Amino acid sequence: MITYILLFIAIALEVFGTMLLPTTHSFTRPLPTFISLSSYFLSLYLLSIIVQKLPIAIVYASWAGLGVFSVALLGYIFYAQSLNWQTIIGLFLIIIGVIIVNIYKTVS
Repeated sequence: MITYILLFIAIALEVFGTMLLPTTHSFTRPLPTFISLSSYFLSLYLLSIIVQKLPIAIVYASWAGLGVFSVALLGYIFYAQSLNWQTIIGLFLIIIGVIIVNIYKTVS
């Protein structure tokens, strides 16, 4: 269970770092740049720990899929980016894919 908590923390850190990218102004603003890069670093560090317990395919599918879904949703909320119905369906298909991958995973 702790492994999945660490995975969700890693996803949250990656999403946080990505959401900060517009505020870095192409990495010219030191504080947002430092926070964004630190978030990415911590996310990858946690992933390096998680892959010791879960298959890398499961970890990466979950990390990438939930990250894409979260960034799209938060981009809509915080940056007023549009989401048409096709995009929304695609995002939910990503979530369904992540759920299926995790349900039928094999842990060695």
